[in-house]
Amino acid sequence: MLPQYSRSPLITVILVTALLPLSPSHAQTLPDVSLTPDAPYIAQKSEPVTHSIEFSIVVTPPYHCKVLKVWVPVPQSDFAQEIQNSQFSTFPNDVKPQINSEPLYGNRFAYFEFHHPQGAQIITHRFKAKVWNLNWQLNPESVEKVATWPKAFAPYLAPQSLRDEQQFLQVLQQIAPQPQGTGSDLVSVMNWIDQNLAYDHINASLQADANHAFQKRRGHCSDYHGLCATMGRALGYPTRVTYGLALVPKNSPSHCKVEAFLPPYGWASFDLSETQKLMQKIQSSEDLTASQKTALATAARKRMLSGFRENSWLLLTKGTDYELVPNASQPVRVVRTAYIEADGEVLPDPDPANLKKREFSWMTSHRYTADKPFKKPFTDYSTLAVD
Repeated sequence: MLPQYSRSPLITVILVTALLPLSPSHAQTLPDVSLTPDAPYIAQKSEPVTHSIEFSIVVTPPYHCKVLKVWVPVPQSDFAQEIQNSQFSTFPNDVKPQINSEPLYGNRFAYFEFHHPQGAQIITHRFKAKVWNLNWQLNPESVEKVATWPKAFAPYLAPQSLRDEQQFLQVLQQIAPQPQGTGSDLVSVMNWIDQNLAYDHINASLQADANHAFQKRRGHCSDYHGLCATMGRALGYPTRVTYGLALVPKNSPSHCKVEAFLPPYGWASFDLSETQKLMQKIQSSEDLTASQKTALATAARKRMLSGFRENSWLLLTKGTDYELVPNASQPVRVVRTAYIEADGEVLPDPDPANLKKREFSWMTSHRYTADKPFKKPFTDYSTLAVD
């Protein structure tokens, strides 16, 4: 059996508040979304920011490499973001990319092929992205149960193979002893992950690996959201990990979230790891009173469970486990900022957040310029709606 975890009074207040239905004064007209995974987002848009982006990938191929292959995600315009003036360039070799869409999720990639590269190769993508804050205003108790999902949702319901499936099922039984098929089950999953996972800059899979998160109980955003997606699917929710760029200065530019398809709201986005870190920052603050800490932490948790995505995060890819076009030597689990092979051998993803790493086969460099100042919702307390 897994050890039992005690809850602090603050966490108890937050969890109880998160599970309360909306009061009549907060009642809203629910959206109407088609039961298809291609349905657009339905959320409240606000505070658009236009970012000018210069994003470079510096690849150091092995000595005497014959063929260097690089797949770079190409962001697409949708309800939440508008992409303009997209241009690729390479240095020192001049290589023009092929732009393709993989068929499972429709992710687009620029594919570069360098023959007999001499020294490092630099790929730069310059473009503009207008991005909005998204608020779903989701009430978990209003999520509708779906008895049978259309076949198109099969990729979003496929289970990840787990090494200790029996223990996993035991934990699910603890989380949702009697699954309701409504949003409350997913809230219980998120609560369990918040209480049982610790953010770790070193011990992370970078692959949205539910096995890593479940066994190690730690990792990056990828592990938090990979495990949440796997648990959600086991309880009957279509889910997907979404990878993108955090458009703020940081060593590792990639960041992921998890999305769940919750009728009548459709796809809604949740960020467990950043919310957990924000709540820890609130609790450790020496400038806040106990009541302020409770109010802010409750607001942070409520915002996350209501569905939220910030205007400083740019979506690149959706989903896990798919084939690239043209085919790589193997399917990919996820693509964070690029996927690279040298003579058929995968060059591992860099993890600049790992203090023990001193060398990488490739690295990213980035500069973002916004058209106006914007607030960072996972560090700025003023972005939280405190009742």
